[in-house]
Amino acid sequence: VQENTPEYLQEDEIDLRELWATIMKHKLAIIKFSAGVTFLAFIYALSIPNSYKSYTLLVPQEQSKPSLGGGLAALAGMAGVSLGGGSADAATSLETILKDYNFNKVVIEKHGLVERISSSVQEKNLIFAFGFGGIYQLLNGGDDTDSEALTSMDEKIYSAFKSLQGMLSISSDKKSGLITLAANANDRFLAKELVEIYLKELTAHLKQMEIKEVLKKIKFYKQELVTTSDIQLKTQISSLLSSLVQKRVLSSSNEFYVVSQMIAPRVAHVKEKTKPKRSLIIVLAIIISLIIGVLGAFFKEFLNKNRQDAQ
Repeated sequence: VQENTPEYLQEDEIDLRELWATIMKHKLAIIKFSAGVTFLAFIYALSIPNSYKSYTLLVPQEQSKPSLGGGLAALAGMAGVSLGGGSADAATSLETILKDYNFNKVVIEKHGLVERISSSVQEKNLIFAFGFGGIYQLLNGGDDTDSEALTSMDEKIYSAFKSLQGMLSISSDKKSGLITLAANANDRFLAKELVEIYLKELTAHLKQMEIKEVLKKIKFYKQELVTTSDIQLKTQISSLLSSLVQKRVLSSSNEFYVVSQMIAPRVAHVKEKTKPKRSLIIVLAIIISLIIGVLGAFFKEFLNKNRQDAQ
């Protein structure tokens, strides 16, 4: 075994030298291939417009819930009225509404977002690397107006809905409880506009749902107040009615329902782009193309040896 060890080491050394020799033999082809791929990656990086983020920071407001006696809760259950408990927090409620198609359809039609998020409208505000957008215009200079004319309004709204789902996001910090509503868009002015629109519409929709539930509860309590003869139950119902009326009045006085705004959205600075990472794209293109080029050289050399052996 000891006599064979030097032979194995020598064979390993020869194999490494052969591998290096193969790379040197095809180095010109590898360099050309890598340069071509890198050039294409550079063109691609230049064709991508910058993406910008705008956001607002929200503080959730605690909603007081009236406590219920067992008898009143049972009556409410028989009447099909929900009397509190089990309601989601503000962040969860806002995120759930944001994903609802029917809600988004109303917002899209109300604010004309189909036209607003179209690429042709955003083009005047797009920013490119070195300020050069010729490649983007060359690649996206087709007759989009003709294809859009053949698309039904329902399809346009659904397409806008899918685009907005990729632009908008809601997140919550578990420690501080702060809620972030953010929008990412190639048009930095559109990003701020979307945050303002959806903050207003989301809180208004949630407020409308809550007020509807409050009015339903008030109607139920008033009916029970008239029909019941129990003095203690009358007192409890009157207290609950008072708290619900107070909740309705307070909800109408707040600018945004269930949340208050800590930081207002703003238009991002030109240098505050979030995407694309052009340098990363080019570096990855260089590395991957070199790896593929080397593997291609090894494969070509393998085929050449097989042909020689066959001859």
